[in-house]
Amino acid sequence: MSGRLERRLSDYRTRIDFLRTVHYEATRAGLDPQLILALIQIESNFRKFAVSTAGARGYMQVMPFWIKLIGRANDNLFNFRINLRYGCVILKHYLEVENGNLSRALARYNGSLGKTEYPNLVYSAWRNNWTYGIR
Repeated sequence: MSGRLERRLSDYRTRIDFLRTVHYEATRAGLDPQLILALIQIESNFRKFAVSTAGARGYMQVMPFWIKLIGRANDNLFNFRINLRYGCVILKHYLEVENGNLSRALARYNGSLGKTEYPNLVYSAWRNNWTYGIR
């Protein structure tokens, strides 16, 4: 995946550290690391300091209210390790809420439950950019 990510994260050490952390946090949460890369592509296009109009922050676009629910008061959502941990834990939570239905969990993650556009974007990125064996 390093080669696929090179144009978005040009520094080799940063890119490898990022990919290792994605793998660690995704695996820790019982998620596919390739899915997480697709979600990050759609959420922030791999921009560490991305901020949405709703106030979501970082690679995985985590809303600050999650700090009070699952974190510590001084957690920095722009710290990529913290951001990836929160994002993976949140997606896993939504998967549990939705009894394993990934489309509904992705829609909840994005705040668009009942709509299919966002899950379809993530699936497309996953299939076209972040699946081993493709390219």
